[in-house]
Amino acid sequence: MKFPGKRKSEHYFPVSEKTRESADAHDPAGEPFYLVGIDQLLVDIECAVDADFPAREGLKKGESQIIDDAKADRIYDELKAAGRVNGEYAGGSVGNTLHNYSVLSDERSVALGAIERDIAVGDYAFKYLRNTSTNVDLSYLQPSDNPMGRAMCFVTPDGERTFGISKGCMNDLSPDSIPVRVVEKASALLISAYLLREESDPIFKAAVKACGIALDSGVPVVMTLGTASLIESKKDFFREFIKKHVTCVAMNDQEALALTGTADPLLAAENALELADLALLTVGEHGLYLGGWVDEEHARKTTHKLHTKSIVDYNMYEFSRPMRREDCVKPFKIYSHINPFLGGPRNIRNTNGAGDGALAALLHDMGARKYHQAKVPKSPKNLVSALTYSSLSQICKYANRVSYEVLAQNSPRLMRGLPEREDSLQEAYWDA
Repeated sequence: MKFPGKRKSEHYFPVSEKTRESADAHDPAGEPFYLVGIDQLLVDIECAVDADFPAREGLKKGESQIIDDAKADRIYDELKAAGRVNGEYAGGSVGNTLHNYSVLSDERSVALGAIERDIAVGDYAFKYLRNTSTNVDLSYLQPSDNPMGRAMCFVTPDGERTFGISKGCMNDLSPDSIPVRVVEKASALLISAYLLREESDPIFKAAVKACGIALDSGVPVVMTLGTASLIESKKDFFREFIKKHVTCVAMNDQEALALTGTADPLLAAENALELADLALLTVGEHGLYLGGWVDEEHARKTTHKLHTKSIVDYNMYEFSRPMRREDCVKPFKIYSHINPFLGGPRNIRNTNGAGDGALAALLHDMGARKYHQAKVPKSPKNLVSALTYSSLSQICKYANRVSYEVLAQNSPRLMRGLPEREDSLQEAYWDA
C-alpha cells in the first residue's frame, strides 16, 4: 500500500527499525487491505445547457432528481444533436471514490452493484468499465437484463450543476449478491444515501444486509450523503440509520444542514458526531472540516495556532487520531479545519467529485491503519484503537490535496496519483 499523503521518507512503509518489528511470524502480503463499496452504477453524461433548461424540464436547479428512461433518451438525443454533450464518463459517487482510493493507495477495491448483462463496445456499460481503474475489482457485480443507469449532468452558464438520473439497472442489486466473506475482511464498507432512497428497491435491502455484516465484523461503515433534497425528505430516517449503522458520515455543507438543521459547518459537525464516530464536511471554497472522538488519555494537543469560531479553540486536539466513541473511557469531540490547498486551482474546470476525492483520501488513511496493524502489530501506534493511521490535522491536509487535484481536471476520477515531488511551497504545506 502506498503511504497516505506526502511525508518524510522515514514515515513510509514498511517500517524497518528493529525495535518496531513484530517478533511473530507474520505475512502482511496475505492480509486483505481492500475497500468495499456498494454503488448504483451509472455513466455520467455532462451537458452544457441554457439558464432556463432546468425549469423547462421540471428539474430543481442544483439538485439530483430521478427522471424516467424515455425522458432521458429524449433529452440526450436533443442535446447530442445540438452538440451540447461534452463528455460521457464512468460515474456514481461510490464508484468515483473506489476508483480514486485505488489510484491513491495502489490497492484493490471491490465494487458491488448491478450492471447490464450484455455489454457491447461503445455502449454505456462499456464506457463505465473503460474509465474505471483496473485495481477496482468488478467481478462481484450482479448482471441485469435492464440497461445501464445514466446520470445526466446539466451545466448552466453560471456553473451550477443539475442532475437527472435515469435508473436503468442501478437499483437491481439483490441482497443475495452481497459476498459475506468479502465484506467481513474489508478495511471499510462504503455506501451512499442514494442506496436508501426507496425501501422497496432491492439495493436498499442489499445495503442494509451489508451494513449488518460489516458491523458484526468490526468493519467501519462509511456513508456519503449524496444530495440535500434526499436527506431533507427522509431526515428522521437518515438520522436513525446513521446512528445505528454508520461509523463515518461524509457530506457537504448543504447536506449537513439538511441532516442537522445547522448552517454553521462546525456546529453541524458537532451535531453529526452525536450520530457517528467521524464526520467529514466539505465547504467548497472554505475548505473542509473533520470531526471525531478521542479518549482523554490519547488526546494530543496541536502545535498550530488555536482557532475560535462557533467553538472556542476547536482545533486544540487536532493532532489526535480519531477513535470510536465506544472505545473511549473519557470521550470528547475533536475537530480540524483546513482552507483550500494553495487557495484552490487557478482555473476550476469541474467541481463534480471534489468531495468524493476528499473521502477517498480519508478511506486510504483508514486502510493504512489496518495495513500498519498487520505489518507491525506490536507497534506502540497500534496499542490505541484508532480509526485512522494519521491525525485529524494530517488527514485534512491529504484530503484537501486530493480535492485540489480533482478540481484541476475535468473529471471526478483521478487520472493519476499525487505528484511524487512538490515545489518548495507545497513541501512547506505538507511538513507543517
